[in-house]
Amino acid sequence: MQTKQLQQSKKKKKRPLDLKPYLVAIGLFLSLLTMYIGYRVYSADKILIPLSVLALLSGLLFEYKRLCQSWNKVLLTALGAFIFSFIAFLPSKRERIYSFEHHIEMWPYVFCFIFIIIAIVVYEKKIIPKLTEGITLLQSLAVVYWVVDLGIVNAEYMILKVLMAVGLFLSLYSIFHAFSYTALSRTNRLTLSIWSSIVMVLFAFDNAWNVYQNDQIETTQTLQHGAYVALQYFLLGISSIYMVQNFLMVTGFLPGRGTFFNKQYFKDIKALKSQHISRYSTEQVNKAHSLLCMLFTFIVFGLNYYLDLLPRNFMIWTVFLLFPITLNLLNIKIRNTSANKA
Repeated sequence: MQTKQLQQSKKKKKRPLDLKPYLVAIGLFLSLLTMYIGYRVYSADKILIPLSVLALLSGLLFEYKRLCQSWNKVLLTALGAFIFSFIAFLPSKRERIYSFEHHIEMWPYVFCFIFIIIAIVVYEKKIIPKLTEGITLLQSLAVVYWVVDLGIVNAEYMILKVLMAVGLFLSLYSIFHAFSYTALSRTNRLTLSIWSSIVMVLFAFDNAWNVYQNDQIETTQTLQHGAYVALQYFLLGISSIYMVQNFLMVTGFLPGRGTFFNKQYFKDIKALKSQHISRYSTEQVNKAHSLLCMLFTFIVFGLNYYLDLLPRNFMIWTVFLLFPITLNLLNIKIRNTSANKA
């Protein structure tokens, strides 16, 4: 009799905790909070969540979908980011007077940051796109245009001259690989991958700085100007994933507090190097494509430099977006023409 009672008591102890009521309560609370936030946004005297934020989110979701190729992953990541983004409404230590409207303004940016972090942690392999000689060639040609347009060529500071010389060397290094049949060894791939990360971080921060110099979409005078500003925020959303990911892949080489050139530091460096090398393709780019890339960028960047058609940052990201599409369309046309002749 006693043994049966002991067995029953053990079964009761082993019964798992039912989390469903807690999850329902949390979901109900967040739903009510979301509705209240919506009410505050609607009744506020100023714009708390501008259209530019929606354009930014659209670019982020668009690029993440392109990388992971799954709407389910996009929705799951967005749901997780949405739930954790409510930490934006927690008061900070230095906040003397709590302003709910200020926290609403910060809320979308916290969502974007958490979305990117979740994407990096959960789908790391998916959001680290494969690099090729063609990609680093395009990035290096953009660096040359960026330096010339900024006027760094005429810089007087020695530090800028040194950085420009290093950048020029690495740009020529990537151009050499794009037009030669030199084997892509581990050292070559590591160098080109690190260079690509540095370039993307540089362009992403430059793009963010310039985009936020624009007026809000709601205050633009014409529909065309509003669409133009929205497109800049959309491209910023696309670049935000690369900005964070490449920033981590560059700063990972720096020692931290607990890993100041110790055994763990060198272990982390080895893993980071392997990550850089594995993401760079060993396949060599078609030399005709390299030539087409150089002609395309020289014409587009050259016209923009002399005619000042678009802001520098906007033109660079437009070329990053348009050239691969142009190249794919050209390849499809060539294949269709060859098939018709056959």
